[in-house]
Amino acid sequence: MTIGVLVMAYGTPPTPGDVEAYYTRIRHGRPPTPELLADLVRRYDAIGGTSPLAQRTDAQVRGIAAALEVSSPGRYDVRFGSKYQPPLLEDTAAEFVRDGITTVIGLVLAPHESSMSTRQYMDRARAALGPDVTFVEIGAWWDEPGFLDLIAGRVRDALSQIPEDRRTNAEVIFSAHSLPLRILDNGDTYPDQLRESARRAADIAGVTKWDIAWQSAGRTADPWIGPDILEVLRDKKSAGISDVVSCPIGFVSDHLEVLFDLDFEARTLAESLDLGFVRTSSLNDDPAFVGVLATLVERATP
Repeated sequence: MTIGVLVMAYGTPPTPGDVEAYYTRIRHGRPPTPELLADLVRRYDAIGGTSPLAQRTDAQVRGIAAALEVSSPGRYDVRFGSKYQPPLLEDTAAEFVRDGITTVIGLVLAPHESSMSTRQYMDRARAALGPDVTFVEIGAWWDEPGFLDLIAGRVRDALSQIPEDRRTNAEVIFSAHSLPLRILDNGDTYPDQLRESARRAADIAGVTKWDIAWQSAGRTADPWIGPDILEVLRDKKSAGISDVVSCPIGFVSDHLEVLFDLDFEARTLAESLDLGFVRTSSLNDDPAFVGVLATLVERATP
């Protein structure tokens, strides 16, 4: 029996001309104001006009499929569905149904789980697949064997770029995408997952000076989880830290929230503060990383 694997991610507009439609989908059909649209376009322009997320995600999906084909030839049918950009996850789910796939494993390319992020992917996928398809959800996978080892290795590599005489006064800042503060009202453990994954990664890397921060909060009136990484950078400078290593542990590829929010915005602030700033390299389609995800799928197979 063929097992379907629905790999899901946020999505990104493929061209500058697609930004408004993409933003409208994110806002549940409400077009953005001219000011909001101009701000998003400005951020895309700062990283070259578009985000590489689509290409990075495609490489990850193909990597997972290739790894599964090596270990279990012909057993898995791996397809991609996006939350906000075609191919939408509902359309990919419908393809599985049309093709007679009766068991589908859902995997979101985000290591931490939350009611307002990964949970929404899973709920939409389950509804689209319908009652006749067995849907197996892979939840938070930040503690999957091998993942934190890869993060720790990148932390060590980043620290090695700091001059040795400054390294003892450096600190690692682990970050993830902020979410509205109201998720905590229902006991969402997302912040706890971030802190524990950061603690374990730091321990593996042999790092004793580390902290967590939040980034990329939405432009809404609701309060979002903090502190924001820009605030944290200012605090670290005030505390006498000479250098920071930015490790976006909540993200698995290069995209807008990494290339603009960290590489441009956070780095620009750090430079203005005379604070050394090094970012860990993204996982992207590192064979070791896609191997971790493939093993995760295999272990979830009923």
